[in-house]
Amino acid sequence: MIECITGKVIHMEADTIVVETGGIGYLIHCGNPYRYTAEKENITTIYTYQHVREDDIKLYGFSHREERRLFEKLLQVSGIGPKGALAIVGSEQPKLVVQAIEEENEKFLTKFPGVGKKTAGQIILDLKGKVGEIVPTLAEGLFAPSEEAAPEEAALSEALEALKALGYTEREVKKVTPVLRQEKRTTDEYIKLALREMLRS
Repeated sequence: MIECITGKVIHMEADTIVVETGGIGYLIHCGNPYRYTAEKENITTIYTYQHVREDDIKLYGFSHREERRLFEKLLQVSGIGPKGALAIVGSEQPKLVVQAIEEENEKFLTKFPGVGKKTAGQIILDLKGKVGEIVPTLAEGLFAPSEEAAPEEAALSEALEALKALGYTEREVKKVTPVLRQEKRTTDEYIKLALREMLRS
């Protein structure tokens, strides 16, 4: 497995970034590519997970090894695929995810796209008592955001900042914000929805 890739982020889209190193550009799928906006054209390290299927090979990227470990554990849960695991880890609330699993908080877990009550229960059943051991730094509070913020609220905030980083004006962003607030999406889904709305106006 490719442990990590160190290079320049030369391109980003709603769900991927391209990291160039040694003359090669690696396409990496991320939960929130726009977190790397400040790193564009700078040297950065992305920790990767290589997912292999018969008809597809993809690289998934994370800012920290701990996020990747949580992603790997989520993949072991029945009903959770790479896309679902990435949406959970990409919320940038891994500490709260670990906390919800340990406290059997199904309500928190069902706030993530594609996670219903049954899947949330399966996550708790499969991972309770295990995640804290494999992700000790997360359990100690690394990357902890405001615990009052719901995943979709954090995702919306990140999406709005990403739109500004892409060059959209404050006025344009404010115009689509009410539409976005009606939805419960991941960061990249909010961005895609916002771009569709802007094209219509």
